Parts: sequence; C-alpha cells; structure tokens
Amino acid sequence: MEFQHKSLAEGRWAQMSLSEQMANIGSEISRALNWKRKNNEKYCLKSVGRALELISLTLDSITVKSHIKEIARLKEVILDYFYGNNEFSSSDILWEKYFNHFDFAARKRKISWGEAATELSIPATVAEKSKENTGQQDGTPSGGRR
Repeated sequence: MEFQHKSLAEGRWAQMSLSEQMANIGSEISRALNWKRKNNEKYCLKSVGRALELISLTLDSITVKSHIKEIARLKEVILDYFYGNNEFSSSDILWEKYFNHFDFAARKRKISWGEAATELSIPATVAEKSKENTGQQDGTPSGGRR
C-alpha cells in the first residue's frame, strides 16, 4: 500500500493519543467538506482518501476493543456519507461537531506552558524569563504578584 502519510505510517501515528489521531482525521474530513461545498469532487475524494488512510492507521494501532468498534463504525459512516447513499443521515454540521470535540481534547491535553510558548513562537529565553518572574518551577503563573 502506498501511504500519503509516510512518516505516520512508519510508527509515529501509534505514538499519538487517540484524541490527536481523531483530530487529524477530522482535519482531513474538514478539508473534504470544504471541497464538497466548493463542488470540487476530485479534491474532496482525495481528502476522504487521506482520512480513510489515517483511520486504517488508527485501527492498526488501537488496543482497546471499544475504540476499535467506534473507529470501524466511523469508517463505515464516512464511506456511506461520501461514497454511498447517506443511510446514516450524516451532515456536514454533524461531522464538524463530532470532530471538534477531539480537536479540543487534543489541544487541551497538549498545551502546557512550555508547549504554548513554542506554539506561539515565543523565544525560549522569553519563556524562561517569565518562569523566573513568576517564581514557578513549572512555568505556570502564580496567580498573584511577587
């Protein structure tokens, strides 16, 4: 099988949390929905294909039985929505709401002071200086003045 997400297929995907994996799948579905709204079926289906690839990688990396069942059902419903007769009565809004929860959970889990500084492109010296000013070892604000 030829993978679009080669570095993920080589093992990096299995190191991500399930919420991160689902957020990434959601990004591809979001792209597909955007292309669908623009009536560009070719790009829509390419995005769906990438999402299905990520779902396959997720199924290969999951060990919890209940997660396997949900991801397998997700794959079935995505195939029905984009390639079938939409027997599950899915909608663009439903997909966005479903995946937004995973995106929120993945971001919430990932952000800490150090990662936030990196994500916001704050130089490390500024982040370290801020830790010194707050008197906190872990970089979280002290909540009061010194």
